[in-house]
Amino acid sequence: MLPRRINNHQAMISIARYSKEKKSEWDHFIQTSRNGTFLFLRDYMDYHSDRFVDCSLMAYEDGDSLVAVFPAASKDSVLSSHSGLTFGGLVYNHHMKAELMLVLFDALLDFLRTHDFKRLVYKAIPHIYHRIPSEEDLYALFRNNAKLFRRDLSSTIRMTDQLTLSKGRRYALKQAERNKVVVETSADFESFMKLEAETLEANHQVRPVHSGDEMNLLAARFPDNIKLHLARHESKLVAGVLTFETDRVVHAQYIAASDLGKQIGALDSIINSLIKRYAGDKEYFDFGISTEKDGTFLNTGLIANKESFGARAIAYDSYELELSS
Repeated sequence: MLPRRINNHQAMISIARYSKEKKSEWDHFIQTSRNGTFLFLRDYMDYHSDRFVDCSLMAYEDGDSLVAVFPAASKDSVLSSHSGLTFGGLVYNHHMKAELMLVLFDALLDFLRTHDFKRLVYKAIPHIYHRIPSEEDLYALFRNNAKLFRRDLSSTIRMTDQLTLSKGRRYALKQAERNKVVVETSADFESFMKLEAETLEANHQVRPVHSGDEMNLLAARFPDNIKLHLARHESKLVAGVLTFETDRVVHAQYIAASDLGKQIGALDSIINSLIKRYAGDKEYFDFGISTEKDGTFLNTGLIANKESFGARAIAYDSYELELSS
């Protein structure tokens, strides 16, 4: 641990690497934090630990009071927000204030330089996932001359201020009703991920990050957070949406539909039912990003589809900071 004291602030921050012995402490902190989600719990982060070199950090005030954690991984002298997560900057508790965050950043950068890191890559947590406002880290990044190098656009519906569905979406819903599409909650992750893989391969020539087995594992670990919603036509799977749910947000992690599902409005039926179901429980429905090539290319067809449900853009921002000796 490397302590750091700022003369006009009595706090002293020390940084330590996460180790398995600290799992309970880490998880409890995430669960009681201002801006953490289940994605930062170790049972989620560590399911693919063989793919990344975990270098998560824990920040203590005055040696023993945990005030922040940083889900992170290391590669080629770069410390980055964990590579297995879409976002994940500093997670902190209600004790964190702006001046203390500046102290923490000084300690963090000292730690990285001492351990021969050359660059910090920081994927900020989008504000919709904050339980209360938590952007002290963005100010600290600015104060330390961090550069915004990537901005992705996600499309989000605020449940209390929903916009009107487009004419095309209303027609698709009528099609689904006419074709007697049945929407159900399911545990058939294997069949859905097969459909998802086929959809991604056909449209983008990529494969999903998760396999069917991995989704079965994660859903078993987090049954309140990971749910699968399927649409069937004459008992045949034609569309599905796999959601990741936090305190405030329902996020569409995977969306897929067969050609028939698209023709008969099956996907529209699922999404419409989800928006109605969660309108009184969650603040946001987040479709996920529609940008490619590190945010420089906007998939206009994809985002237009999401906007037709009344969704509008929020930014998923990534910063980088070169570390001088």
